[in-house]
Amino acid sequence: MSVLEGVVVSGIGNFSFWMDKLSDHYTRKTGMLLFPGTLNVRLQAPWSLPRNPLRLEAQEYGGTVSVNIVPCSINGRKAFILRTDANEQERGHHPKTIIEIATDIKLRDHFHLNDGDRVTLELPDSERVPPAVSVDP
Repeated sequence: MSVLEGVVVSGIGNFSFWMDKLSDHYTRKTGMLLFPGTLNVRLQAPWSLPRNPLRLEAQEYGGTVSVNIVPCSINGRKAFILRTDANEQERGHHPKTIIEIATDIKLRDHFHLNDGDRVTLELPDSERVPPAVSVDP
């Protein structure tokens, strides 16, 4: 199990609009009806996506933004890290020290979280980037 720790920070509210608009697509990808909004968490160090995350491709919904979806849990509750390709490539709205967490509830209300509160996320070992493997031709 990999662990990420950080502090809650305010976001810009952009994902809430798109999560509501694309609810069916996110439900199909995650198997969960996600609350239309994310919890933003600032990590101490930059975090990069694992290899082969779930993806909502822009062409699937006729848009221009593709989103990576990484299973995780927060306080024992199943959730997902959502990160756009632009943010992963450090040309989006957030640096790689910011992750956005989505689940079926409003995390701030359910866990009584405020900006500055510390949170811990767990990622299954299968979500960690495995070491490079050489393959004989």
